[in-house]
Amino acid sequence: MILLPLMVKNLQMTRNNVEIEESWKQVLSEEFDKPYFLKLVDFIKAEKKQQIIYPPGPKIFSAFAHTPLSKVKVVILGQDPYHGEGQAHGLCFSVPDGIAIPPSLKNIYQELKDDLGIEARKSGNLENWADQGVLLLNTTLTVRRAAPASHAGQGWETFTDEVIKAISLKKNDVVFILWGNHAKKKQVLINTTKHVVLTAAHPSPLSAYAGFFGCKHFSKTNNILKKIGLEPIRW
Repeated sequence: MILLPLMVKNLQMTRNNVEIEESWKQVLSEEFDKPYFLKLVDFIKAEKKQQIIYPPGPKIFSAFAHTPLSKVKVVILGQDPYHGEGQAHGLCFSVPDGIAIPPSLKNIYQELKDDLGIEARKSGNLENWADQGVLLLNTTLTVRRAAPASHAGQGWETFTDEVIKAISLKKNDVVFILWGNHAKKKQVLINTTKHVVLTAAHPSPLSAYAGFFGCKHFSKTNNILKKIGLEPIRW
């Protein structure tokens, strides 16, 4: 994975000194030399001098480390990392073991129970999903402490758009799960003739009853995977 200390230390970073899982490196290496990404590095360096940034540097690219491009079967899109202490660890909607389960994830677990009868776990750590091929991707990969969306519009969205495009281009039969209006906007990046897109309201308590509950995306995803001969996800 890319190491944030390397990112923020060397503003002249090039593809030759970025460490990222090999299958992602092959399709994303050119992004690290582009002006927008170097500007993003500059921004994060300035932020770290004055602010606490989440997730910790080594965890920013955890989604890529847990789910190599070659293993991607499902993509779940979030917006930006949790902004509370100890919550963010590089996977959207997920928190490390021992951290209280956030409201949106509680609703995800409730839908999972209603859909597949799976009781909610005590842990909010979704690394097991990621290790099975579920890319848990936030569209913005860092955030300032206690300041949601504080790193939006700084370049991360350009980078993660390229991630979505790469999956759409390089893979077939991926299930994209887009919850909420922010995620739904990314549908234009996906070739829907070769991939399946599932959309619903966001699982936030503010919108879960407006179309998230009852979406049955977990069973639908597994049925799709079974039809194309892939192992279903053990949610």
